[in-house]
Amino acid sequence: PPQPPHTHTPSPPAAMSHRKFEAPRHGSLGFLPKKRCRRHRGRIRSFPKDDKEKKCHLTAFMAYKAGMTHILREVSRAGAMNNKQEVVEPVTILEAPPMVVVGLVGYIETPRGLRALATVWTSYLADSVKRRFYKNWYRCKKKAFSSLPSKEDGEDEDTKKQLDRISKYCQVVRVLAHTQIEKCKLRQKKAHLMEIQINGGKDTSEKVAYAKELFERKLPVDAVFAQNEMIDTIAVTKGRGYEGVVTRWGVTRLPRKTHRGLRKVACIGAWHPARIQFNVARAGQNGYHHRTEMNKKIYRLGKAALPSGDGKQGGAKPKVHPNATTDADLTSKAITPMGGFPHYGEVNEDYVMLKGSVPGPKKRVITLRKTCVPQVSRAAQEEITLKFIDTSSKFGHGRFQTVKEKRKFYGE
Repeated sequence: PPQPPHTHTPSPPAAMSHRKFEAPRHGSLGFLPKKRCRRHRGRIRSFPKDDKEKKCHLTAFMAYKAGMTHILREVSRAGAMNNKQEVVEPVTILEAPPMVVVGLVGYIETPRGLRALATVWTSYLADSVKRRFYKNWYRCKKKAFSSLPSKEDGEDEDTKKQLDRISKYCQVVRVLAHTQIEKCKLRQKKAHLMEIQINGGKDTSEKVAYAKELFERKLPVDAVFAQNEMIDTIAVTKGRGYEGVVTRWGVTRLPRKTHRGLRKVACIGAWHPARIQFNVARAGQNGYHHRTEMNKKIYRLGKAALPSGDGKQGGAKPKVHPNATTDADLTSKAITPMGGFPHYGEVNEDYVMLKGSVPGPKKRVITLRKTCVPQVSRAAQEEITLKFIDTSSKFGHGRFQTVKEKRKFYGE
């Protein structure tokens, strides 16, 4: 009889051999190269998607990091474990004086991305922003923008022509706005300048008209953001210099008796290829990297403690606006803690209070951007009501909230 065809039954795969030190890799390769950032100011690489159904609005702002404190609030999130319970949370305070709009840029969408078509500047620019165009201010001739038409001449024909071109051909419109760094009482006198995209509006001409209305106007932070809004922070992190692999990548230390040091990587690769692969952890620059952190909730947009014009008159102290008072804590106090924020000083201008931390050291400029994703989580939609904002000293033990309270305690 004919034999049945031989059927080969594959044997089950052999079990993988035991590996004593199996573990995921240390550190993400998504942030390579870990090198010093070329720019000091956080750059917005993508703005939120434009929605023509909405009114014209700006999508970003700049502020300066003052420091951190903590707040007390009651959670208002139905179904949460800590609903209707008091929680203490860390917050970051960013000083945000009003920005000044000084120009307009129009972009055309091309197959290779955006291309700038025209730029229009206002007739007056402050010295603080002119410094941005010079390396050495005191030695230069200060001729930047001197050819711009003055206000007395009225609107220049060329300016009008450029605005018409932008309205006719452009799809993306961004305003040029700079910070008023002199109001922050920092050592720096050179303002930070950035482009802020205008979203909303039926067509480009509506965006151009909106931008033209803002020319030479002071733009407060509450005109861009609102309380309880989720925003993104873009900044350059705190620089830490040249550091080893254990700190920089988080690799495991070698055993105690290791020859020639233990804060190392034992094997940096095979004999061949006779090169060190890019994904092997090595010592090098740590910090001063450009980072975008998403979903920071705005807990409060505070008004200036010393509004402009409230200078010392007749020797009297200026009246301080109590911008850290809450409905539950009626103590009249400003957001600046006793003794000031360490390494920063006083916050006398408008401020933004964000939940959690923000990249960068004190005094660093932080770019705030509207969120690029729809916020639908319960935490994002929660209404925040602060009960208490801590203003005790951040330098000592912090026993007192105000100078008045301290004097009363000591009987002065």
